[in-house]
Amino acid sequence: MQLDILSGGAAQSVVNGLAGDFRAETGYELACTFSAVGAMKAKLLSGAPADLVILTQALIAELAADGQVLADSCADLGRVRTGVAVRAGEPPPDIASAAALRRTLLAAGGIFFPDPQKATAGIHFAGVLDRLGIRGEVEPRLKTYPNGATAMHELAQARGARLLGCTQVTEINNTPGVALAGLLPREFELATVYSAGVCTAAANPEAARRFVALLCGAASQVLRAKAGFEL
Repeated sequence: MQLDILSGGAAQSVVNGLAGDFRAETGYELACTFSAVGAMKAKLLSGAPADLVILTQALIAELAADGQVLADSCADLGRVRTGVAVRAGEPPPDIASAAALRRTLLAAGGIFFPDPQKATAGIHFAGVLDRLGIRGEVEPRLKTYPNGATAMHELAQARGARLLGCTQVTEINNTPGVALAGLLPREFELATVYSAGVCTAAANPEAARRFVALLCGAASQVLRAKAGFEL
């Protein structure tokens, strides 16, 4: 038996961390696809099989309003902030203010972040570069990837000096070889609530509801907090 899940990358470590318990409890294996939330929404709407989706609260509400997700099944995992990453063992740069962040980004040898068209953190970070007035200047050093997990993996493997990344804290915390340098300054802060919901066309709706309850309930609070969710 299989439960098909489409999920934003922010929830990957929590979902994977619950897979064994859910299999032991129900017999269901989790078949998960993780990527940018915009890509996951598009995948669902294109007809990909899905029993449940884990996306931003806003997208889940939109899908529920459109009849793609069962409104009475939706629940929140928690809030995730966006931060700056460096390779593990490297000193954190100064990003405490807008001016400090601007200096740090201008000095960076490479800047790794997720899809600025479909990923929550990628869209936001591209806007931060615009607000700082440096997007054109740093464009040659921008390295974008389909999702935050891939961006952080590539940062961990990259060679060079003064390399940075920007994505959601959960994706930084879940990637070996990178470390959280700090959150974006307050004026550029992004805190995103993630939610789960059972798909209207779910092949296994009752099992999907059980997983949403596990994912968003008291039993997973410690796991979610460790991953970087604020409950």
